[in-house]
Amino acid sequence: MENLVLYRKYRPKAFAEFIGQEHIVKVLTSALAAGRLAHAYLFCGPRGVGKTTIARILAKAASCENREKNPPHPSFVKGGSNFEPCNKCAACQEINEGRSLDLVEIDAASNRGIDEIRELREGIRFAPARLKYKVFIIDEVHQLTKEAFNALLKTLEEPPAHAIFILATTEIHKVPETIISRCQRFDFHKLPLEKIIERLAIIAKAEGVKIEKLALEMIALNADGGMRDAESLLGQVMAMEDKEITADEVKSLLGATDVSSAIEMIDYLIAKDAKSAIYFINKILNDGYDLEQFAKSLTSYLRKVIILKVDAGLSDLVTKELTEEHKKNILIQAEKLSFEDLSKMIRLFLQAQYEIKNSILPQLPLELVVIEVSGA
Repeated sequence: MENLVLYRKYRPKAFAEFIGQEHIVKVLTSALAAGRLAHAYLFCGPRGVGKTTIARILAKAASCENREKNPPHPSFVKGGSNFEPCNKCAACQEINEGRSLDLVEIDAASNRGIDEIRELREGIRFAPARLKYKVFIIDEVHQLTKEAFNALLKTLEEPPAHAIFILATTEIHKVPETIISRCQRFDFHKLPLEKIIERLAIIAKAEGVKIEKLALEMIALNADGGMRDAESLLGQVMAMEDKEITADEVKSLLGATDVSSAIEMIDYLIAKDAKSAIYFINKILNDGYDLEQFAKSLTSYLRKVIILKVDAGLSDLVTKELTEEHKKNILIQAEKLSFEDLSKMIRLFLQAQYEIKNSILPQLPLELVVIEVSGA
């Protein structure tokens, strides 16, 4: 376990351990408790939000040898059985250790042709070797060829009783409607910031590492709603083998800026101080920070400003990750900027964010925003 990356080491092994996606967990656990599993599921949503993790937990719970013998879970369906896998029986252990012959995981990105799907169809005919169900998890299913989709469609139409299909995709619009219509579809969402921070704090404590709350917030913000990305970033930070990690260390390592930098930049723009704003942009670049990330943080910050300007009562939507001092600054800046100013700045920074990628001088798109906003 020591050498595993964090997202594998701390991968949830039961529904109760899973963070977020409560709407999906509720439906799946109710189906398990009532004994009404579907033959095909379609999990769609952004990367790193738990699609394959939930798929494995579902596969394990479906074949767990002790699940129905366990005492009912507090939230079980009336008259049904428990829905949590025991993680102790032979079936659970085989899946946890990745050695089950009846759990077949296919990466459609590298196995996208009709031959692979034909091979899968041949394998489906045979009963499970040990487990109750034979479960096929097809990741990034949207990458299958048209011919492969047609072959899969026939299998989904007439599956044997012992087979369960779980298709996962980050690009649902590329999956044919004929496939979607034959599956129970579940839409996964990006995880809320506070849930990511909570999970990262638990992992850091388990690893014996002290990390500032602001540092955790920066990691969570950079993960953009993905738990796997957040855990990977935390692992990257912990690789420094520093038992007390500060926000400054995270800023330096990730090339990210904090909220204070966004506040300072917007203050320059409010004052029409183009000279200081341009100097600040170049200082950030010379200090080794990522200007694309900085543009993203400015856009995110201005969104908070404009929402609070609409109504201060909406603060719960945008200030959960901010200190009281930051909130005060936002309200002060909101009074000084009109809706027209804010809308213009947000659009300009969004455009700059994409232009930075292809610019010979990464600071140039941001400098042009400063000139246009300040009227220099």
